[in-house]
Amino acid sequence: MAAATYGADQIQVLEGLEPVRKRPGMYIGSTDVRGLHHLVWEIVDNAIDEAMAGYADMVLVTMNNDGSITVDDNGRGIPVDIHPTAKKSALEVVLTTLHAGGKFGGEGSGYKVSGGLHGVGSSVVNALSVSMKAEVFRDGSSYMQEYVRGKPKADVKKTGKCNRQGTCITFTADPTIFPVVEYSFDMLLTRFRQQAYLTRGITIGVMDAREVRPEEDLVHPRLYRFSFDGGIGAYVRHLNESKEKIGSPIFFGKDTPDGMVEVALQYTQTFQEHVLSFANNIHTAEGGHHLTGFKAALTRTINAYARKYELLKEKEDNLTADDVREGLTAVISVRLREPQFEGQTKAKLGNAEMKTAVETVVNEKLAQYLEEHPGEGKEIVAKCLLASRARLAARAARDSVIRKGALEGMTLPGKLADCSSKDPTECEIYLVEGDSAGGSAKQGRKREYQAILPLRGKILNVEQARLDRMLGNLEIKSLIIAMGVGIGEAKDLSKLRYHRIVIMTDADVDGAHIRTLLLTFFFRFFPELIENGHLYIAQPPLFKIQKGKDVRYAFSDEQKDAVLKEWGGGQSATEDFSEAEESEEAKGGEEEKDAKETKPKTSTKIGIQRYKGLGEMNAEQLWETTMDPENRIMLRVTMEDAERADVIFTTLMGSEVAPRRKFIQTHAKNVKDLDI
Repeated sequence: MAAATYGADQIQVLEGLEPVRKRPGMYIGSTDVRGLHHLVWEIVDNAIDEAMAGYADMVLVTMNNDGSITVDDNGRGIPVDIHPTAKKSALEVVLTTLHAGGKFGGEGSGYKVSGGLHGVGSSVVNALSVSMKAEVFRDGSSYMQEYVRGKPKADVKKTGKCNRQGTCITFTADPTIFPVVEYSFDMLLTRFRQQAYLTRGITIGVMDAREVRPEEDLVHPRLYRFSFDGGIGAYVRHLNESKEKIGSPIFFGKDTPDGMVEVALQYTQTFQEHVLSFANNIHTAEGGHHLTGFKAALTRTINAYARKYELLKEKEDNLTADDVREGLTAVISVRLREPQFEGQTKAKLGNAEMKTAVETVVNEKLAQYLEEHPGEGKEIVAKCLLASRARLAARAARDSVIRKGALEGMTLPGKLADCSSKDPTECEIYLVEGDSAGGSAKQGRKREYQAILPLRGKILNVEQARLDRMLGNLEIKSLIIAMGVGIGEAKDLSKLRYHRIVIMTDADVDGAHIRTLLLTFFFRFFPELIENGHLYIAQPPLFKIQKGKDVRYAFSDEQKDAVLKEWGGGQSATEDFSEAEESEEAKGGEEEKDAKETKPKTSTKIGIQRYKGLGEMNAEQLWETTMDPENRIMLRVTMEDAERADVIFTTLMGSEVAPRRKFIQTHAKNVKDLDI
């Protein structure tokens, strides 16, 4: 067979914004919900750059009723005059050309610092929008240009006189690019509250102008305004709102030759660290050199202070990095002229000089603060020393767990019904509430790839426990050994024995509590499993509906009502199984027969059974409804907003009662069908 010809005519050249539409993931990370919201971040980042340059103090983000987003600022307005080389309006150049913007020119450019240094943000949003409208207000006149999928409908035109400055961008994401085009008001609020903390003197408004809004708790105020004169110090105070704190937030900043460095930190009596880093107001989720410099300086400064005042004895080892960060909440914000972000989504800062800059500032300013506040300094060191002692105790407990889990077969927990496959990618483990449900799950599972680990009672609330106490809990120890990844310093995720970890609890209040305790455990000690998509929540049915020999399962009241409507049933034509179940059990029915299944008295009657627990289902029903990959419904646990997740877990599972009471009082009205 002749080789296929490969010539010049097969080389494609993508022009303009075509590359963006062909490979959107290269520019916005993905086309899922995160990528969709990234469009908003890109446009707002440009407005924030105007504010950091000192030309704007207001940004308004609006969710419109037609599904579009509007971002309006009072900056200088994008230039509209003719570009000297492109020979068309600068506005059109900025919105239709990759790597075009006012942020490349160094000292002579329009910006000293900015987040949008790649010059692709606005044009990428335009390319991925089915329509965009740009309005510019400058020099007493207003201008407008419209685009369809990145291409201008007409030239920029002057629309009249005005008495304001700024830019207003309205765009509608392209549904052929994004499978789901539905923005989260909560995500917008969280992001722009954060931006307002990071940029003093700016007011960011977020308006929900939709007539139909899925978020039930956002019925009242449609407009939120964020403005914080306290900057990142106020941000730390906000993050620690529901925690027991040590002293006040510590804030310091300094302008260095490499850029401006600002740091705010505060210790709490919790056991988790919460450190956020930013570069030019961009959240660097994966850290970078500025975060590395902060961690090194923090460890060195606290050890030096503890040695100087003999809080750390001569024979004692230095505090480790983990010791000094237990219970720490910190925000590190740097601003620099030429940031080197890794990737368009800017998840990590690559400027090596910022490590030295941050390290120098923290060494100097934190040491000075501790000297001037000796009481608070000693309290912080005491907290770190306690963490150090707990770490040593936890190491012994952890080593015991690892030793017991290092061997295979008989050293796995006795109650674990393991699967026969050794390929983690096809294996899944069900964490099942109670021995009764565990028995049904073991009988109904596919032994080749499904493992069952029954959990007795409620596991320890790890939000209020250190690692040493946590590892003393039998259920948690069994779970760690079964997963095979170890914990703490010895954690190795490559040894994960199951790539799907499924939480399967009853559909009642106790089941919800057990699920929350397990989620707390994974969030605090194995967040990587959540980030990598390994954690799931099983969805057992709430109702079994039977008419004659026809059986349906419903996972919600709405599904139940739909089945009844289809069958022509209503309240008067239905009966509950409960009485029939009791009489069948009293007779000691056959073991093979499901005591839960009783035929309706007449063929016209519809029987409805409300499952209170997994134990009410036999092995066949549990497999058919909840464990069979062909039929089951499972929710994948994701972590889109780690900051908000941290606040929620601290509020619901922490030791402070007042924030939890406030949360319950606020959201109680939204609870439906509460089982008591």
